[in-house]
Amino acid sequence: MDTTSKKPKKEHLIHYANGRSLEEINGTVKVPMGKGFWKTLLAYSGPGALVAVGYMDPGNWSTSITGGQNFQYLLMSIILISSLIAMLLQAMAAKLGIVSQMDLAQMIRARTSKALGIVLWLMTEFAIMATDIAEVIGAAIALYLLFHIPLVISVFITVFDVLLLLLLTKIGFRKIEAIVVALIVVIFVVFAYQVALSNPDWGAAIVGLIPSAKTISKGPVIGGISPLTGSLGIIGATVMPHNLYLHSAISQTRQLDHNDENQVAQTVRFTMWDSNIQLTVAFFVNALLLVMGVAVFKSGAVKDPSFFGLYQALNDTSTMSNGVLASVARTGILSTLFAVALLASGQNSTITGTLTGQVIMEGFIHMKMPLWMRRLVTRLISVVPVLICVGLTSGQSAVHQHEALNDLMNNSQVFLAFALPFSMLPLLMFTNSKVEMGKRFTNHWYTQIAGWVAVLLLIGLNIYNMPAQIQAFFPAKDVNIANVVAYIVIAAIVALLVWMVIDLYHGNKRYEAQLAAAAKENDATAEAK
Repeated sequence: MDTTSKKPKKEHLIHYANGRSLEEINGTVKVPMGKGFWKTLLAYSGPGALVAVGYMDPGNWSTSITGGQNFQYLLMSIILISSLIAMLLQAMAAKLGIVSQMDLAQMIRARTSKALGIVLWLMTEFAIMATDIAEVIGAAIALYLLFHIPLVISVFITVFDVLLLLLLTKIGFRKIEAIVVALIVVIFVVFAYQVALSNPDWGAAIVGLIPSAKTISKGPVIGGISPLTGSLGIIGATVMPHNLYLHSAISQTRQLDHNDENQVAQTVRFTMWDSNIQLTVAFFVNALLLVMGVAVFKSGAVKDPSFFGLYQALNDTSTMSNGVLASVARTGILSTLFAVALLASGQNSTITGTLTGQVIMEGFIHMKMPLWMRRLVTRLISVVPVLICVGLTSGQSAVHQHEALNDLMNNSQVFLAFALPFSMLPLLMFTNSKVEMGKRFTNHWYTQIAGWVAVLLLIGLNIYNMPAQIQAFFPAKDVNIANVVAYIVIAAIVALLVWMVIDLYHGNKRYEAQLAAAAKENDATAEAK
């Protein structure tokens, strides 16, 4: 008998994967059973912070500050509504992962055809890369502002954050959560400090939380945008598709016995507490950004809403709304803190963006690669348009270069608008289904109503705003061509949505039939015994 032991087969860097979501960290965090509320909540806290990062990333900053500069506290209600919708959708995503033991990408792939899975994967990859462009620009500008490193070199430095990620993968997921929370605290403290110095009108800010028809009016147009445009910008920068995929995966990091329904219920409950608390922090950060636009600067003082312009405005005593702010601005503290917060935001998004990329790659096409390689590939692709933008404007004025980078960041968000319906709609269909979630964990009727209102509202607003987003890619004289392209894109979105819904419906029926057949077989076996 040959007893020679065989060497384990060496795994290639890029290989097939069809196991648990984010297998390296799935079920690795122990949680207490039968302990008090606060101790249990602390054990479940963390995944919500990684998700909340996407709601306070660099893409949110200019929309909120510009909204405050142009329309005072009017758009506070839009930030509140966006945050409530985010809480609803993220709670659904977390519950889906915990109950089904699959992330959203895996669920969609399991209930649809291979061809549609590839299409949705590519679409979501573009959305993640669009988010990555904002992170590259934010981090590069922060390095330039803090250390005066030329922009081209700063862009290349952002590639090496892969080394940070490589280090983080070695220290454990719980420590990654702690680092992300620490960076969120830095961002919150920076903006809270600046707003506290400005002594804002809190009464007007609270009144601004009450929804008004004025928030969706097409006039007045200030600084080139209307309240409607500002509202769409805030909504578009808030709810992002990759967060739903991410949350459905990292909600599975806690250990539990899925055969014990009460343990599953506890995990769902405390994960939702974690998510809502962290998203409340994200709401306050975005609200502080809008209050900054109103109270820190004199009305209309910020002519350049780019990161460069905001940095300069925080360094300029003439733009400050009061003497205290002006004296602090003179020291350079306000602008330096802003750049530090920008860098913290970019690093936070690095971690979450890479994890999300792995989730969708494994879920949609069953392909896996090391996180550092995943990060390196997507970041290298994302820096290309940024380098092209910097290179094309290098011989022009600094203001023109700043505007070009800001436009690139804003225009990249079109892919987020394109991809968003294809994550929201299946998420709602899955969590509304008793076949997928079981009777206990299916969305309540009032959650289903709120979910459909939120999803249809966001899909409608994204499609409505699509022509304006497409026009940004074309010269002013080619507006008719831009509109034709926009309507083609809208038609493609609708056609893909129809295809997806039909596929999901048939997939759900097949799964229902499989469960019925399995139950019948079990009954027959029990009778035979």
